Amino acid sequence: MKRRIFTIGVLLVCVLFSFAQGQVNWEQQAKGIWHVRAGYPEKMNLTSQLSLTPKITAINAMPAADLPLKKEDLKFEFRDGKTFIRFPLERDEKIYGLGLNFKTVEQRGRILRLHMDHYGGQDNGRTHAPVPFFVSSRGYGAFINSARYLDIYVGTSVRKDSKNPPKVYNRSRDKEWTAEPYSDNLEILVPAEGVDIVLFAGATMLDVVRRFNLYEGGGCLPPKWGLGFWQRVPVTYTDKDVMREVGEFSKKKFPLSVIGLEPGWMTGSYPCTYEWDKERFPNPLELTRSLQKQNIQTNVWINPGVSPLSTVYKSIEPYTSSHTEWCGVVPDYTMPEAVKIMSTHLKTNVLDSGVSGFKMDENDGFDNWLWPDIASFPSGHSAEQLRQIYGSLQQRFTTDMYRQQNMRTYGLVRASNAGSVSFPYVLYNDYYDHRDFITALVNSSFIGVLWTPEVRASKTSEEWLRRMQTVCFSPLAMLNAWSDGTKPWSFPDVENDVKAIADLRMQLIPYLYTAFADYTFYGTPPMRAMNLEPGFMAAATVETRKEDGTDNPYALALKKEMKDQFMVGDNLLIAPLFAGETSRKVVLPKGKWYDFYTGKLAGEGEVIIVTPGLSSIPVFVKDGGIIPMYAGNDGVDGSAHPLEIRHYGEKSASYELYDDDGITFNYEKGDYLRIPIKVSVDNKGKKSGAVSIPKGKKLWSFSNMSFRFMTE
Repeated sequence: MKRRIFTIGVLLVCVLFSFAQGQVNWEQQAKGIWHVRAGYPEKMNLTSQLSLTPKITAINAMPAADLPLKKEDLKFEFRDGKTFIRFPLERDEKIYGLGLNFKTVEQRGRILRLHMDHYGGQDNGRTHAPVPFFVSSRGYGAFINSARYLDIYVGTSVRKDSKNPPKVYNRSRDKEWTAEPYSDNLEILVPAEGVDIVLFAGATMLDVVRRFNLYEGGGCLPPKWGLGFWQRVPVTYTDKDVMREVGEFSKKKFPLSVIGLEPGWMTGSYPCTYEWDKERFPNPLELTRSLQKQNIQTNVWINPGVSPLSTVYKSIEPYTSSHTEWCGVVPDYTMPEAVKIMSTHLKTNVLDSGVSGFKMDENDGFDNWLWPDIASFPSGHSAEQLRQIYGSLQQRFTTDMYRQQNMRTYGLVRASNAGSVSFPYVLYNDYYDHRDFITALVNSSFIGVLWTPEVRASKTSEEWLRRMQTVCFSPLAMLNAWSDGTKPWSFPDVENDVKAIADLRMQLIPYLYTAFADYTFYGTPPMRAMNLEPGFMAAATVETRKEDGTDNPYALALKKEMKDQFMVGDNLLIAPLFAGETSRKVVLPKGKWYDFYTGKLAGEGEVIIVTPGLSSIPVFVKDGGIIPMYAGNDGVDGSAHPLEIRHYGEKSASYELYDDDGITFNYEKGDYLRIPIKVSVDNKGKKSGAVSIPKGKKLWSFSNMSFRFMTE
């Protein structure tokens, strides 16, 4: 009997040991998507608190794709209370994503700790969106769904059991010796006893990204006014100061869609009361209504800490962290009670005053500002996990507040992570390197977030204009004058050029709005890396040597990181210039490309050098590109405006223009319109255009549509 009990005990220990070593289960969740559950994942992860609904129908409508990994290729180890994951890497495989990086696009050869923080000038994983998702050039992506700080070694560690070990060199004798030998694996350390992973396959890397975005609910669709021009005013402005500034915009006929109010709108900030300062703003509702009559919305600044002076302090205090932020208590937004209390307070004091959105600051870092990892939260979730998802939680509950009123919002945030793709917020920070801002814009497209290279200040008029040109081709066109009170016309010698690019932004709203609709319905990032452009990846296979044995400059250019040009929508290629530059190289993907301004052929699958002058930013349109534009710059007032439909190049083409009411969520119930546009080119080169408006359907935004064929 004792021996039998002992045998059963041994078997039980063996079974428990087997589970402790980690059971790995695979499940296909949709076409091209697999969920892998390894070991014992924590209940709270990056998406568990966000109430996401994957768009399975849209995912399954995409082309089928097989995962280029076998189950046995993905390795797991469980030891010391941690999970170790290993992906194989092929010799020429490239890895993209893994957080909002500002200096690098390709991540192979890098070591990262994905950790929510203010960006400190190094691509080391501490960033405003440490999204643990990567895209491989092999045609797959992986999302590590853990709210912990993750250590990632992207082709940096060499294992004894490597299938493709590096060659051994003698440093004393071999010139080929390197301190960083070749590695054939990507390894991840998750500080937990298990983890959930979601794998995505695609015929192209863009399809992989699209599946990732759709799996998390699809991209956000901003209200149409959100795509206009924004001006954030100085901290201590009063209502009279605001109206005076609005009057200046009107006098100069400069577009203005949103006024942003900084901390001074409140009775107290750092920490916050979230209540109007009645000395500066005696009648907030009257102010916002007055602005709305001029088609201008209001956005207000907040940060996480709740002030003891706020009327909400006593009711929220039991649901806050053990540690404060600037002496303000920090609500635990994983708790429904905290969400309800703060939602009620913000609705009463902000939404009911006619405010259209938030700028949510300082929910990212630094370590000596936010709560420390030793803090406790009343929900029992760790401070580390709350730090990783706090910005996402804020985005979730504020979006829901507007959704309850059937009104879309659009705002700014300093912290985001996986699962936030459907929330209408754009990332920004206090780092201010123009080139790095564009690299961040490129990287944002791999990880399901939006980024704006906002304009704040410049040393010269040249830099001012170059910054304005790039921000007007980003998800949010904004001048942030919170500190120094700058205006778009602060540099008189480039005032007309700044106005011209802002006007162009407004004219392009039909095209931009359609790109965001594609983000929502199809998961396609509205602004994206060249590496996600199919024509670019096809061209990247060009041989590096010509037939005569000389270097092929086009192929060599494609081998480098592409971090200073990007796509907007399907048809526009943007190639910014920076202060001090008068010319630059532009790498044109496969196919013919045309100058946006003139319609002339710019090149075809080659590297060109452009010298555009200071007044314009280089923009190119692919062959057959259709660009719908407002004839004027008044596209956010809710009424219909004349539409000019531009066509570039020699190809016949089709395009689906998107339209809805621009402000509500009624589009989710089918109350929207896709307007087919076709341009036909006959064998003699004659072009004709047609717009097919479905019978019985109304147009919200467009009237008097006309075609303009840019290429003669």
